[in-house]
Amino acid sequence: MREGYARFAEPRSIRESIDVETEEIASQGESWPVRAGVRLTIYKEVEEVERRASPPGLDAPVGESGTGETPVAPFALLYGTRLRILAKLHPACNYRNPGAFDYAGYLRDNGISVLGSAEATDIERLPGFSGSRIQFWRTRVHASIVSKIHQLWPASQASLMDAMVLGEESFLRNATRTEYQRSGTYHVLVVSGMNLSILAFAIFWTLRQFRVDPALAALTTVVVSFAYAFVVGVGPPVWRAALMLATYLGARLLYRERNMMNAIGAAALGVLIVDPHALFGASFQLTFLAVFIIAGIGSPILERTTLPYARGLRLLRAASYDLHVAPKVAQFRLDLRLIAGRLRRFVGDRLSLAVPAIFMRVAIGVGELIFISALMQAGLALLMAYHFHRATTMGMPANLAVIPLTQVLMPAAAAAVGLGYISIALAKPAVWISGFALEGIAGTVHCLGGTQLAGASIADLRVAMPSLAMILASIAALALAMLAAQIRRTRVAAFASVVLLFAVAGWIAFVPSRSHLRAGVMEMTTIDVGQGDSILLLMPEGRAILIDAGGIPQWMHSDFDLGEQVVSSYLWNRGIDRLDVVAITHPHADHLGGMPAVIANFHPRELWISIDQPVGELKPIVAQAQRAGMNVSVKKEGDQFDYGGAHFQMLAPGRDQITGLMRPNDDCLVFTAKFGGTTALLEGDAERPVERRVVEEHPEAMLLKVAHHGSASGTSADLLATVHPRYAVISVGARNVYGHPRREVLERLQQAGVKTYRTDEEGAISFYLDGKSVTPDVALLH
Repeated sequence: MREGYARFAEPRSIRESIDVETEEIASQGESWPVRAGVRLTIYKEVEEVERRASPPGLDAPVGESGTGETPVAPFALLYGTRLRILAKLHPACNYRNPGAFDYAGYLRDNGISVLGSAEATDIERLPGFSGSRIQFWRTRVHASIVSKIHQLWPASQASLMDAMVLGEESFLRNATRTEYQRSGTYHVLVVSGMNLSILAFAIFWTLRQFRVDPALAALTTVVVSFAYAFVVGVGPPVWRAALMLATYLGARLLYRERNMMNAIGAAALGVLIVDPHALFGASFQLTFLAVFIIAGIGSPILERTTLPYARGLRLLRAASYDLHVAPKVAQFRLDLRLIAGRLRRFVGDRLSLAVPAIFMRVAIGVGELIFISALMQAGLALLMAYHFHRATTMGMPANLAVIPLTQVLMPAAAAAVGLGYISIALAKPAVWISGFALEGIAGTVHCLGGTQLAGASIADLRVAMPSLAMILASIAALALAMLAAQIRRTRVAAFASVVLLFAVAGWIAFVPSRSHLRAGVMEMTTIDVGQGDSILLLMPEGRAILIDAGGIPQWMHSDFDLGEQVVSSYLWNRGIDRLDVVAITHPHADHLGGMPAVIANFHPRELWISIDQPVGELKPIVAQAQRAGMNVSVKKEGDQFDYGGAHFQMLAPGRDQITGLMRPNDDCLVFTAKFGGTTALLEGDAERPVERRVVEEHPEAMLLKVAHHGSASGTSADLLATVHPRYAVISVGARNVYGHPRREVLERLQQAGVKTYRTDEEGAISFYLDGKSVTPDVALLH
């Protein structure tokens, strides 16, 4: 039902993701006629010699930006092809933390019921076709354009052209996406309403230059725009833009006054009639708020400030036209003629008036672009913080360069693709122009989005969930600015309302939100990160410590960043935008994989580790921490210290143990955190050898973080008899392949009278240690 493009998952394997709809599912000798959508990931091992071949359907090598290498697709799996697939199927699992993204709901909205994975050799073609012929031809046109893009542009540019022109992101690197997000220019990396608007304007303007009838030009523009939206197939944003365009041009054909606010309202109403739930989507809110800001605030202000002077540049030689403009504009025209009189002796009569006129047009245009860009950044600050926890600081300067270049790139790229079907040589000039614009966009984004200061990007700020006061203030400032902009005779009020809007945006970006925590107690929360560990410790004095950050092992071939998408999202939802300490118990992917994103987002002051000489995946994280100016300290048995109002005692690894040479679980950091008469014991992935060492220290704790996700190799009877916990928590993934937690571990905990909680069943679980007792709190119960 959805085709994919293959790309490298590892140096010797490739991955392709497709969507299929089942006709029948068979398991263990039984079969059922089931209609369900499956998002299927296909893997295949490849030899080095295969890396230079092209995927089926592509005429030229395709690679990630800058690599030029091309994987081999397992199959040319076209829309409508019937298949028999031997696959592992499992339901999509949400990470059940407050404020978490509803991944399962997102898949449901896209017709996907379950996820699956299969080896390429386990896919067999069947005869026949199933699906829509219209959709089949749409996918063929889409694939043909992708092929043509990679034929016309080099691999380093083709991946970006795919995204900007066609909405195909299969060949983009995550680093590229991050740079565009940081610089506030991600909207150009995906096909949006802006892309369609630029293309539509270019078509309409070109047709009018050839004296095409206005009605025919408008009709042609609308038809081509809807065809473009259909081929791109990226969803509601482009269709909303096409609907707004049709409404606007339709009003023009009916000789009605074109009011952009009415066109926006009509398009929004049409979208909500079709899908009322779109109102709560980030895409809908950002699209329409952006246009409301331009049409409701920016345009009315410009109409009373720069627009009269821009119109005053017309017919400068005709003094009689001065009678038809405002006195200030007439004086402006007279001043330009006086300047032209001085220039006449240097540049001649013909250029004397053109030079100052061109200069003023450019100055007015740049001024308007700066104003609108800044206004957009301030007006969208709330939604950017609420949905994406970002406050871009380089959005305005970046867009000043990127938007004009995009206005060059879109029509040039469209012309290049169209001419490319006629003659490659004929398309070369348009390819060169669009490539030049693309290099300008990429250079600007890399310069502004990749700039680092103390190991962190200065292009954007990551912010916590805005407080209720921030939300109400932002809504009020937007409403006031729109109201003041519409009142013609109150320039002071309009100026003051815009200043207020910028002040609220600065409040959202630079003033930390209030963290949601209980004063005077120590909180330990196990964040649901699936099959991994991530534990938040909030100290009685307000300090924040994160122990591990989850992660996905490499063998799972996943680009999903638990640190960014899960751990950071939970912390921001709690109002936390800064961590004091992060700790990595041991160098396993399910504990440290998300830590790079956490360090980049929350700028901790310290990093605790248990390894003397970091190697493997731990080494770059330590290097990142050092670049960020963090204090990196190795903790071992015997270390005791007070921090944030609690007392910490390290129980493992051994003081004389040379870490980094043994099994990582044997190097695991194990410690207790004590506040008053209440103690929590955190075991990480400790196993029997480590637990024997811990038992020798005779620790007691009311709360136990169970070792190694409930593996049978830990949580011994001796440990439980020594520690005497009242509560235990197991951080474990639902339906994990390891069979965690093991039945014998659960039985030992039950026999010891320990009340046990599990993240795979309860989601994020908080425990509050007040110095006298421990109080559990399950987030899902609320």
